[in-house]
Amino acid sequence: MTSASRRLEVTLRGRVQGVGFRMFVVDRARQLGLRGWVANEAGGTVRTVAEGPEDHLSSLLTALRDGPRGARVEGVTETWSDSTGEFGSFTIRSGFHGGD
Repeated sequence: MTSASRRLEVTLRGRVQGVGFRMFVVDRARQLGLRGWVANEAGGTVRTVAEGPEDHLSSLLTALRDGPRGARVEGVTETWSDSTGEFGSFTIRSGFHGGD
């Protein structure tokens, strides 16, 4: 049984750029049926915002803590809130691009 729709915002620190982290997040989020986005940020972090059932978001958060092969997650900041329903799919946002 899935729970009510929630919003999860996560910032990941460590070796998270240039290791395929954004595609890893997109793949996991889409497998879980989540909506939102992921982006590299100028400070060397990766930020993601996802909406969907809370148990699916928790599964995504567990995957983010490990990351893809080659990544080293050293810090995770998470914020939970109510879903806004503003996203139609899960995408990679451009902006700062440190490489993947």
